[in-house]
Amino acid sequence: MVTNSIHWFRKGLRLHDNPSLADSLLGADTVRCVYILDPWFAGSSNVGIHRWRFLLQSLQDLDSSLRKHHSRLFVIRGQPTDVFPRLFKEWNTSRLSYEYDSEPFGKERDAAIRKLACEAGVEVTVRVSHTLYDPDRIIELNGGQSPLTYKRFQTLIGRMESVEMPAESVADDVMGKCRTPMSEDHDDKFGVPSLEELGECGPDGTAPGVWGFDTEGLSSAVWPGGETEALARLERHLERKAWVANFERPRMNANSLLASPTGLSPYLRFGCLSCRLFYFKLTDLYMKVKKNSSPPLSLYGQLLWREFFYTAATNNPRFDKMESNPICVQIPWDRDPEALAKWAEGRTGFPWIDAIMTQLRREGWIHHLARHAVACFLTRGDLWIGWEEGMKVFEELLLDADWSVNAGSWMWLSCSSFFQQFFHCYCPVGFGRRADPNGDYIRRYLPILRGFPAEYIYDPWNAPESVQKAAECVIGVHYPKPMVNHAHASRLNIERMKQIYQQLSCCRGFGLLASVPSTCHGTGETSSNGMAFPVEAPHADTAPSGCAMPVPSQADWPSSVRMHRLADPPQQGGGRTPYTPSFPLLVRRFVL
Repeated sequence: MVTNSIHWFRKGLRLHDNPSLADSLLGADTVRCVYILDPWFAGSSNVGIHRWRFLLQSLQDLDSSLRKHHSRLFVIRGQPTDVFPRLFKEWNTSRLSYEYDSEPFGKERDAAIRKLACEAGVEVTVRVSHTLYDPDRIIELNGGQSPLTYKRFQTLIGRMESVEMPAESVADDVMGKCRTPMSEDHDDKFGVPSLEELGECGPDGTAPGVWGFDTEGLSSAVWPGGETEALARLERHLERKAWVANFERPRMNANSLLASPTGLSPYLRFGCLSCRLFYFKLTDLYMKVKKNSSPPLSLYGQLLWREFFYTAATNNPRFDKMESNPICVQIPWDRDPEALAKWAEGRTGFPWIDAIMTQLRREGWIHHLARHAVACFLTRGDLWIGWEEGMKVFEELLLDADWSVNAGSWMWLSCSSFFQQFFHCYCPVGFGRRADPNGDYIRRYLPILRGFPAEYIYDPWNAPESVQKAAECVIGVHYPKPMVNHAHASRLNIERMKQIYQQLSCCRGFGLLASVPSTCHGTGETSSNGMAFPVEAPHADTAPSGCAMPVPSQADWPSSVRMHRLADPPQQGGGRTPYTPSFPLLVRRFVL
């Protein structure tokens, strides 16, 4: 009997450590590697041009690697539930394999495909390889519930088997035993499209509005997609033996704010790089450098936070929403499209915030602490706009935006879940000045401010008129004035959060405010313990819930704690108090 296999690529866009692909090849007579461009998903998701380019480059690289094994990638356009019944029939399919997807949408989609395969008599093989651990197994060990604190998560994985070794890379002797049927017009039928092709017309004649985007003037990719690039970066990453030997949490400075040739986060997100390969490479190198010493947990911290959020999200289809999300505090955020647009487009009047958002829009990546700064500014720090809005902007613009990690991180930093120390707040002036005192980062991304001396580049509205004119940038004319008075707004917002948590504490019977400093004045600055990982809040094993909690509406807020946006804030608007970070590094982005 002839065995015809299909391997369905989704996130795991690689040939190394791909156990489901390896299973598909065993004993098969033919194999076809498929990637499905789903117009419904593309139209309903918020994916920007940088992420599309990274994906297409990754598919091109994958196709090139398969060619070396006398195979090809089949890119097919349509919805999987429409595509697979046709492929099962046309290709006389015996076996379908794919990598396990733990996210709710993926689970629902895969259940539908598995049902169709069963009806067609197709065997389905699924393997876990996008995460270090099986999230379902962690939940099972936790009594059927996702662990909602990092401490509890660590306890659970400590009781699990060791991380499984990466699967061997697909080799010629294995692929050589399987034939890939191809026609002469393969590229016309199944080739990887270019950005320009997607921009001109959607698949199957769909309107350009679904897939189309303007590629004119698009700069070259700072982060080229693909497994080949990922493995090259991994080797450069591991060459930094001194860092591995003396691992500390990544510190932000002027250089680290820029994209690094050893950065790995987009490659882990798209599965161009196996997290298990990264894990074991780090382990091997550490053991060589530090003989007779076990690797510290901090060495894997970045990967484990990714695992934590995947596990927290896997059984929660509302994980990316506030309403009806059982782990999310229901906060009456403001709705202000104009303020949201200013933040997203880098027009807040705070150079540190605007430079970060400009880099994000231009390159598709920003440093993890820069993400913290702009997220805090948008939500509980200054603008009091809901975290869902910020999450959508990151989903569109960030190359490494990941549904689980992105939503979890935004809930965290907005103090909507996981993290409750709302009295800590990033200063949009002092934080950047501490990282890059000379302001070179701002000059790079906001050239209009290039002429300002370092003394004023973070708060140019405080510069004397003569300095502004000498810099050829008058604040309020060439560059906007600050849209809020940070010291005032952050103080009011801290009080708002305090009232919310007080009511939540009464509702749930928890002492959630036990750690609120009695002398907290809402200055917008944090304490200076510099912790690298989250501190568990009191009773943290039970996260704040989205239960029916009597939170006052915007109209009910006392006038003393309402948000005030200022058309012309006082000169002290940004504040100049030195900043010392105290927040947990919640969006670990593999930038070391």
